[in-house]
Amino acid sequence: MKNLINDWNYWKELYDSDKLDEFNFNSSALLWLMIKSITRKELIDKFILENKIRIISRTLNEQFREIYNLFCKDIKNSKNILETFIRQKNQEELSTLNQDELVSELYKLKSFDWGGDYKNALDKYLVDRYVKVYNKFDELISKFDNEINRAVLGYILCSWYNHWSSILIEYIFKSHPKVLPTVGQIKKVDFFINDIPFDLKVTYLPANFIEAKRKEKGFKPELTELKSKAKQALITFANHSKADDIYYEIVEKMKDRNDEFCLNALNVIKKVRLEILSEVIKNPKQLIQNLYEEQGEMRFDSANRLFLVLVDTEDFDNSWKLKRNLDLLTPTIMKYIDNFSSKNINDLKINFKYKNRDINYSAISDVIFVIK
Repeated sequence: MKNLINDWNYWKELYDSDKLDEFNFNSSALLWLMIKSITRKELIDKFILENKIRIISRTLNEQFREIYNLFCKDIKNSKNILETFIRQKNQEELSTLNQDELVSELYKLKSFDWGGDYKNALDKYLVDRYVKVYNKFDELISKFDNEINRAVLGYILCSWYNHWSSILIEYIFKSHPKVLPTVGQIKKVDFFINDIPFDLKVTYLPANFIEAKRKEKGFKPELTELKSKAKQALITFANHSKADDIYYEIVEKMKDRNDEFCLNALNVIKKVRLEILSEVIKNPKQLIQNLYEEQGEMRFDSANRLFLVLVDTEDFDNSWKLKRNLDLLTPTIMKYIDNFSSKNINDLKINFKYKNRDINYSAISDVIFVIK
């Protein structure tokens, strides 16, 4: 087994096949991931030069393999060499990021609207919604100003906001001395805490999770409840193609009505959400299970995940704004990392299955709740 765990191919096959649980608490696996994180031409060239490493390989993949095989001879010392290099490069990267300027840019986005229901597949959405529907050229052109442009612009703006706010949040994690970052972006690992690799996911309390918990409690779906209350209040609403649009119209009209009946209807919805939030903070495993099992097919993996769940208790639908709220994010994240060593890792282990796959996956995962 000793030769096997020091074999470069062994870890590559596990990594590629999503069998990542063996990477936990294994010094050879950690070494493999650390070297993978610097296997970018500009990084690996500097690493070889600065550490006077003599290798004969020319392609990145072969350099990765050769350095790993060389470093396996003394894993402890090799890990120190890599960590020194990674921390130095991380500091260089962090020094180039102007946090205040980036936050100001993120505040320019005033509404978070993807512009269409395309579930991270804009090309498929455009083909299915327009290319395959309209056989008249002029009809297709007429859709650009009001529909297609809006969908594309919404997708770009929301993707831009998510990307740069994630960079900002990663900056917070990577500035903590207990965190060892990956300086070259690699799939499935953003950083290590206590030698455990984690993939950071920033998210919110999922709508499908809220509905599942409401059902457990014997409540109707939120939209069904709102429609019923709207009819009682004689509030009319359009039959939009998207449920989110119906929900938005009813909520806004109830807020505008601002009478006791409407405000009470909204408060009842909010009260149940707060109950669910309180329960999941005490026992987050159900939420973690949901987040793993409901991930998109194209982006599926079983990596260890650290979920940063953002919740604005006054306005759940605008929780996206918290991604740029450094005053709230920074102390919460720093406190979590400060106390990470006191956690029982066995409590963080999660087992799950994924749609139509006869595989039992396991991972180490936790949730950091950022609550406003």
